[in-house]
Amino acid sequence: MPGPSRPNDRNSGDRNSGDRNSGDEAGDVRSDLDNLAPWDGPADSDQPAPPLDFQSLGKADADDRSDSSDDVDPLAVPDPEKQKAVASGPSQGELFETAPPPWELAVQDDIATAKVVFSEAPHGPYDYRIPDDMRDVLEAGMRVRVPLGRRRQPTTGWCVETKMGSAASRTLKDIAELVDQDPLCDPPLVRLVLWMSHYYQAPAGQVFDALIPSSVRSGAGTRERTYFTPNTSLIDDAVIEGLPKKQQAVLRFLIAAARPMTSSQLMVEAACTSGPIKSLEKKNLVRLETRREMATAAPMRWNLGDGEVEKSHSLTDDQSNALQRIVAAVDSEKGKTLLLHGVTGSGKTEVYIRAIEHLVKFGRSAIVLVPEISLTPQTRGRFERRFNSVAVLHSQMTPAERHFQWQRIRTGDVQVVVGPRSAVFAPLPHLGMIILDEEHDGSFKQDTTPRYHARKVAHARAMSLGVPLVLGSATPSMESWHACTTGHAELVPMPSRVGNRPMPDVQLVDLRVRDDRTSGSISRPLHRAVEETLRDPGGQVILLLNRRGFATTIQCPSCGHVVACPDCDMPLTHHRDGGKAVCHYCDYTIATPPWCPACRFDGIRYGGLGTQRLEVEVKARFPDARIARMDSDTMKRPGSHQRVLSAFRSGEVDILLGTQMIAKGLDFPNVLLVGVINADGALHFPDFRASERTFQLVTQVAGRTGRGDRGGRVVVQTFTPEHPAIQAASRHDYEQFATEEMVNRRKFNYPPLGSVGRIIIRGAVEDVTEATAESLLGRLEAARNQLGHEVRILGPAPPPISKLRGKYRFHILLQSVEASHLGDTIRRAVETFTIPEKDDVQYVIDIDPMDML
Repeated sequence: MPGPSRPNDRNSGDRNSGDRNSGDEAGDVRSDLDNLAPWDGPADSDQPAPPLDFQSLGKADADDRSDSSDDVDPLAVPDPEKQKAVASGPSQGELFETAPPPWELAVQDDIATAKVVFSEAPHGPYDYRIPDDMRDVLEAGMRVRVPLGRRRQPTTGWCVETKMGSAASRTLKDIAELVDQDPLCDPPLVRLVLWMSHYYQAPAGQVFDALIPSSVRSGAGTRERTYFTPNTSLIDDAVIEGLPKKQQAVLRFLIAAARPMTSSQLMVEAACTSGPIKSLEKKNLVRLETRREMATAAPMRWNLGDGEVEKSHSLTDDQSNALQRIVAAVDSEKGKTLLLHGVTGSGKTEVYIRAIEHLVKFGRSAIVLVPEISLTPQTRGRFERRFNSVAVLHSQMTPAERHFQWQRIRTGDVQVVVGPRSAVFAPLPHLGMIILDEEHDGSFKQDTTPRYHARKVAHARAMSLGVPLVLGSATPSMESWHACTTGHAELVPMPSRVGNRPMPDVQLVDLRVRDDRTSGSISRPLHRAVEETLRDPGGQVILLLNRRGFATTIQCPSCGHVVACPDCDMPLTHHRDGGKAVCHYCDYTIATPPWCPACRFDGIRYGGLGTQRLEVEVKARFPDARIARMDSDTMKRPGSHQRVLSAFRSGEVDILLGTQMIAKGLDFPNVLLVGVINADGALHFPDFRASERTFQLVTQVAGRTGRGDRGGRVVVQTFTPEHPAIQAASRHDYEQFATEEMVNRRKFNYPPLGSVGRIIIRGAVEDVTEATAESLLGRLEAARNQLGHEVRILGPAPPPISKLRGKYRFHILLQSVEASHLGDTIRRAVETFTIPEKDDVQYVIDIDPMDML
């Protein structure tokens, strides 16, 4: 077991093993660590991670679980000390008696201790003594301020456990003060934090910070209020009669009210100034209590849908079957995973709503996760019309709004929580079901520490609470599909659209054929299709181009110079609005150069295609059409999604063009045509998921049409119409695609047939960074050999984006059939891995990465 310098400090996030020697006075901290007892918890464990890999979903499912007290806790993490004790068997007797006398033992056992973790290095956990006046108040999930090393000011940390026990030979420091009056996390959420810290190899303090919004931690939208209550121990009739009339009136009213009141309330009710209240305070006849409360009920700008009118209809046979199976899972009160595989337009949302209606009859609530913020107005509108209390959590809320909604959720006032991946942590006190709509979407993966996937975390939380997890998609992820084929999740098919509407016809346009091409980005077949649709009364068009900006490259035709980001070595994208060139990776921005910066040639050329250029071309080709663009450039203002989608639904917009945010989940019955400008955009990325993403995107955007009574069609422009993913998408044939894709994955045991881990090493000097990566590689290979695990290690090598935000990058990939073997190998390798502070190199561990860029 390593010493007091925690491996956890290095096993996470943006790590620099020099953390132990630099910043935050860590050197002083280490010299005083004798007073802090490290926690032998999951971050240090060399034992396998808990068996919660997604391909093993069913191990905790209802059919496989027994009701015995020996059930394995799905969020349990191995305790190495217990395992060592069991393995070693009975120990040899001591020559001399070493146990303390009984009278000392009783005193030692009466010490209350707390384990505390920190979001900054050193991350802990460390033990602290709980002062007597805090024993009945402090609970796991609360923030505390504690002395750490030789820092002058106490450091804020998270309490993960409290217990009574012996301090042995250690002298523990006292907790200085409590930050929270009540726990911000209930015990199940604390256990979820510890599981995430172990599985994703991230400090528990950083996981807490991801779990609890910063607006909640900072108390956004709150203020302190002082309440007065009568001091009954000093008050009797004689005391009251001896007071001046105004003070008598205040005190009598306060006693009669039988509740705490503020000074302003008392002044109004007793018709007095603040003088009598202050006099009573000086005489100690009233007690003061300070509380932090929401200043006002936060005004919500999101209280309207997007203009969709609810249409009631009886459930189809597919919907009835799906609802029946979900309700059965809810009523079983056991953890179970169901995959709702319904084609686009099959009515999955109605099934979700009916299932939640059944749930709320018993006082339970549900979380509904959606992938894009553009889904929120429509999805929330559908839920608000059916439920009394719906809370929405998303990134465009103000801090005060987010805090207000979080408090509503925690107090149990909310029946349904709707939001993106972070909503999986919503602190509902009576959670009865978690739903992931469009569960295949890549935005459910967090790209900063802790790098969790909402689907996996939702599964862990649902199984630990014994509630159903419902995954819904027309194009399920390969992981979810594999879980169903292996019996670890239950497949609920919905193969038909509502009203038995046909799936839209898909036309593939081969851009290699010269007769179909034009000088612009819209081919002749697509141009004709748009014209025909616009001639149809009320007909609307959606055009998808998954690339924002005007031109993706700025290049000099004279010398060949490409205007690139100095920090990322990536081409700058020309944005016509504002005349600027922007790096889409680090937001570096300059004015678009009118001539070549290298040779001063004034005929600089703008190449490539973005949504801004497409918008210009569409306006030129169809001057009478009303056009709207949806991408992250136009959707920056709060409520902008709602305004555009409402205008599109009401018929004020004829052509809606944009990036992938228009491709998923939207339901507009008057959309008669969907055009995919370039289906090859992500097809040839250096990523084993490239085919899967292309199939999903084309299928999803194709599903936006044909949802009304007039049918619809899809035109897909591509340079590789023969590719299996595009062929399968054109036929709406998911099962054929999944079968062929699984064959390709099996060749190299790519997920879901195996597990992948990625370590990214980045630093300011390329040679030093590469040397650090090579050193880490040696440790990984040694750890693999010591453990005897079959783990394939690739690299180190520069990733496709070899420089980002001024840092040179190398990455190492690890593959294993067993997720626990992969995690063990990484933990063992980085346990004592140190990087000199002067090297300025950090590394990031990404378990189950979703991209390789």
